[in-house]
Amino acid sequence: MVKGTSRRVIVVDSPDPKLFEQAIFIVKNDVFSQEGVTPQQVLGEACRIARGYTANQTIRPPLWRRIPRWGWLLGAAAALGGLVWLLAVLL
Repeated sequence: MVKGTSRRVIVVDSPDPKLFEQAIFIVKNDVFSQEGVTPQQVLGEACRIARGYTANQTIRPPLWRRIPRWGWLLGAAAALGGLVWLLAVLL
């Protein structure tokens, strides 16, 4: 929480709105007093960081979607074999 001081912030809209809406960067007070640093460079760096973050974050599908079809077929065959065995033992 910042009290009693003014801060410069950069608000960047998300390149991937599934993860977040906006990224807020609080800029250091002395960053523009440094030689050769322009507001466009700072804004470009903030956008690059936001894009890099969303590129590294992936939403994993649920487990049942990650199992390949042959896995489902193998499981169904095993269940059918177990049911046939159970019926053969009981009858």
